[in-house]
Amino acid sequence: MAHYLAVVEPGEGNFSAYFPDLPGCVATGATREELEENIRVALQRHVQGLMEDNQTIPESRAFAEFITVIPSQS
Repeated sequence: MAHYLAVVEPGEGNFSAYFPDLPGCVATGATREELEENIRVALQRHVQGLMEDNQTIPESRAFAEFITVIPSQS
């Protein structure tokens, strides 16, 4: 089982997500819960399509980290 980083972004009235390691694998949803369901389906279908086309399934290499910014006082 592979794990892939999904980047989730809020939009104006919806949410969207994509996988940096899987170009073209995207999903949207009216709510975050709907997006989470849709992105799981998108991931499954994307990987299944790669397998059916005898293409290599990319390794998961992306990662995320929160970085704290401390504003300087001028």
